[in-house]
Amino acid sequence: MSATHEEQLTQILLRNGKLHQEQVTEAVELQKLRPKPLGDILVDLGYVDEDDLLDALGEQYSIPVQRELNGEVDSALTTKAPINFIREYYMVPFKEKGGVYYAAVNDPTNLLPLDDLRLLLGGPVLPVLCKKEQIQHIIDSYFEQQGENAADMIDSITMEEGEGGVHSLDHIDSERDLLDLANEAPIIKLINLVITGAVKDRASDIHIEPFEKEVRVRYRVDGVLYEKFNVPRSQQAAVISRVKIMANLNIAEHRLPQDGRIKIRLSGKEIDIRVSIIPIAHGERVVMRILEKGSFVFSLEKLGMSQRDHQLLDKLITSSHGIFLVTGPTGSGKSTTLYASLQRVNSPDKNIITVEDPIEYQIGGISQIQVRPKIGLTFAAGLRSILRQDPDIILVGEIRDHETAEMAVQASLTGHLVFSTLHTNDSAGAITRLVNMGIEPFLVTSSTIAIQAQRLVRRVCDFCKEPYTPEPESLIELGCDPRDPRAQQLYQGKGCKKCIDRGYLGRTGIFELMVMTPTIQELALQGTDSNVIKREARKQGMRTLREDGAERVLLGETTIEEIMRVTRDELLEEVAE
Repeated sequence: MSATHEEQLTQILLRNGKLHQEQVTEAVELQKLRPKPLGDILVDLGYVDEDDLLDALGEQYSIPVQRELNGEVDSALTTKAPINFIREYYMVPFKEKGGVYYAAVNDPTNLLPLDDLRLLLGGPVLPVLCKKEQIQHIIDSYFEQQGENAADMIDSITMEEGEGGVHSLDHIDSERDLLDLANEAPIIKLINLVITGAVKDRASDIHIEPFEKEVRVRYRVDGVLYEKFNVPRSQQAAVISRVKIMANLNIAEHRLPQDGRIKIRLSGKEIDIRVSIIPIAHGERVVMRILEKGSFVFSLEKLGMSQRDHQLLDKLITSSHGIFLVTGPTGSGKSTTLYASLQRVNSPDKNIITVEDPIEYQIGGISQIQVRPKIGLTFAAGLRSILRQDPDIILVGEIRDHETAEMAVQASLTGHLVFSTLHTNDSAGAITRLVNMGIEPFLVTSSTIAIQAQRLVRRVCDFCKEPYTPEPESLIELGCDPRDPRAQQLYQGKGCKKCIDRGYLGRTGIFELMVMTPTIQELALQGTDSNVIKREARKQGMRTLREDGAERVLLGETTIEEIMRVTRDELLEEVAE
């Protein structure tokens, strides 16, 4: 969209009372960092909703707007357009009336592909402006109409097996045989279905695990593994080899671990898949980590923090120097918090450099370094080089050793703001961990400004949530007062199509933010036990992970069982005391 067209769009929104000039100015400045259409940026910032944007675009380009397509979509018509065409242009024919075809579009600045539709359908085509989610729904339905699911695919392979069309693992005697097998159409289609199924189910990981008689496929959804189906043992070699081919790995190597990467496009989205393969007793085990590019929203507001913690964090990350640490186990959302923090402080007058392993998401306006230990580019080496680049803000993906910890401390003491992560169970434990790494207590206290522990918990599905009365014992175990009016009625999901009968849909964070106040600094200097430091932090207003989780339960966002599951470490510490 040209600048002139964008000015016309903002003038319409201003005239309709949907925007203020200050908001337009802010969006234009942000567009310099984030090269996206101005309308999309205004929606991302929450200044206009998609309905208002579509109305303005419809007025600007004289195109009718349709909010919902439900009940009007002719599936026989949508499948006449090639799926690649629909994905690329987000344009799909959905109904025919009086010899005129109607096509749902989302980008009114690119209507040239309508000519292709006219030739394809043999009649005039009129554009109708629709939301992206409406067009995406048609694309998803297209996939369902076009083919089988993975379970059907496996059934068909199993039938072929009896006809001698499939070779078992024992019969593979050359690399060429393996290559042929991995490139057979059914195997290619099966792996494609496994990946598309995982993306559709919002899975973060795919696990392919060989056992004595079968190969199990599991998806990790919202942090929990679910078994999807089993692949016949006879297909094990072909399935693993197909994944290796896609990840550019050595299909002849079965004895050593291998790591690779797959990049695909699915429903118009770029999907980055990290592949890890290790040899185990019955073959090779595969884990594929799915990263959806462009889907991440770098916003502190959307992390799920309480208002107090959010306001406090907002002040902390604008400090001129010091270390801000985020702690928690793998998969607790540490990187997400740090990315959101960086995005908040990202501006043209700041020089921000990161050193990560791996770079999970790329942020405009920030220089990001990928760690490569094989060539000597470790966290410590990368940090040493960064300090020569005149940075204002530094992100170190993880503090793993004494050298990295020491350099991060020195960087913070020489006027840099440093963000990093550490693997500890709670915020107070991070102090002990740094001291155990060989950092002097006085350096820890003088450099660290705050430590945040966090976990991810599953949210109750909004589509099937229902109220229930909890047992007083479970409330007491969680740390809630059974007499609290909010505790009389909590919520749980009964399971529906949206959440795949699990009762949970999506995740949010629970947080424990400890600020290094003078009292806590004094305790740390004395080598005080982390439990004592934690108790003092609570006196000063810090809410523990369990307490923050209990608040989420009372607000109806998650369940008692979910908070107990992710804060088990805290319960064990209480028992030990």
